[in-house]
Amino acid sequence: MRRLIILLATWWGVGFFPIAPGTVGTLAAIPLFLILSLLPLWLYLSCVLGLTLLACWVAGQAEAIFGEQDPQVVVIDEVVGFLVVMMALPHTWPFWLSLLAGFVLFRAFDVSKPPPIRFLERTVKGGYGVVLDDVLAALYAHIALRILFLFFPSTV
Repeated sequence: MRRLIILLATWWGVGFFPIAPGTVGTLAAIPLFLILSLLPLWLYLSCVLGLTLLACWVAGQAEAIFGEQDPQVVVIDEVVGFLVVMMALPHTWPFWLSLLAGFVLFRAFDVSKPPPIRFLERTVKGGYGVVLDDVLAALYAHIALRILFLFFPSTV
């Protein structure tokens, strides 16, 4: 079970990447997003909810295994975050541009942690704290992306 938790927490080992594991973890979420994006919205959202709950548990277990709070190698939270960013977006931009904008916005909010993200990260402990700050950063990125869609409805 320990190996499975490490495998999931590090998203198949991606979290062990020596430089910017969170960024690499977000990149590693793209294939899962591409698969899930083929599903009807209700099923996509169900999968994201299920993965979010799993990620909270896995991240909490990983904290115990690695002996530290929110270890850098745990990137399943970035995977969940990217899936939240990309949920139910309009198809007005070329697909690759939406992916790129979602990626950049999510990383910007996840790294900068504007209020109340940093507060949430510091006060909510365990796996929920590891994952929920990324979910909130993802919601900020999702809203920012929708605003971009409003101001730049189509690049085609």
